Amino acid sequence: MGPSVQGSGRSVVTIGVYDGVHRGHQRVVERAVAVAGERGLPAVAVTFEPHPDEVVRPGSHPQRLTSPRRRAELLAGLGVDEIDVVEFTLEVSRTSPADFAQSVLAERERAAVVVVGEDFVFGQGASGDVETLRTLGDKYDFEVEVVPRLGGVSSTGVRELIVAGDVVGAAAALGRPHRVEGVVVRGYQRGRQLGFPTANVETRQHTAIPADGVYAGWLECVPVANLPALYAGERWPAAISVGTNPTFEGVPRTVEAYALDRDDLELYGVHVAVDFAARLRGNTRFESIDALIEQIHADVAATRRLTS
Repeated sequence: MGPSVQGSGRSVVTIGVYDGVHRGHQRVVERAVAVAGERGLPAVAVTFEPHPDEVVRPGSHPQRLTSPRRRAELLAGLGVDEIDVVEFTLEVSRTSPADFAQSVLAERERAAVVVVGEDFVFGQGASGDVETLRTLGDKYDFEVEVVPRLGGVSSTGVRELIVAGDVVGAAAALGRPHRVEGVVVRGYQRGRQLGFPTANVETRQHTAIPADGVYAGWLECVPVANLPALYAGERWPAAISVGTNPTFEGVPRTVEAYALDRDDLELYGVHVAVDFAARLRGNTRFESIDALIEQIHADVAATRRLTS
């Protein structure tokens, strides 16, 4: 490692979309933080918004594993000092690797070291790779460190697991349960009528939502600006329903969470997070309300076991 250049205004940079901040991402970011510590420099994570696929392939709408706010929270939790979100536009997508290295890494970030994963690509048409980056580092005075890929872990793979309802597999790749966030809105209040009041979570567009079914997990209140901070930081085991509710026709796809043993919560307008621990079953059409209530009792008992 080279000498410390503390106070030079330079930084150690890691760069990527980092949607999901999965275990592979974590390895890269943690290495950047370690290098920054050794050099006495701040660690900066450069990410992009919107997702580059949205711009390069309009209408592709990749399902987002993390909101920008959650991604920043996770990166900060890994020890990153600063998060620089680059607005990804058509113009940015057409920037050559050399121009990107000069304008973003050398000039904007004043990078002393750039830490990336071995499959990192950048620049117009993803034409630059880690060898391109090393060559440009020689030109623009930054070192490059490449972190080996963690086999079998990718944002695309995690999305596929979630779409299939395999939230246990997704959690293994993420290093934590998959989380869906949103504001609690008024639903049909059928859960309340059945004795199991649910928080009806209005999610962001293109959120990666697990396959329809019933899940065990947790419901947590997450304080965000300009929204009520009721129950801030509180977390409860929860039975979670995803889908259109086949027992009641004409219901749009929803995420609803029942906090076990809590029928006293007033969550309307509160920002919440729903963490998925395990899938209990698919959605079923019940012949009677009594049969549905009996199944909900079984789901609650299973949730209690899995989250205790």
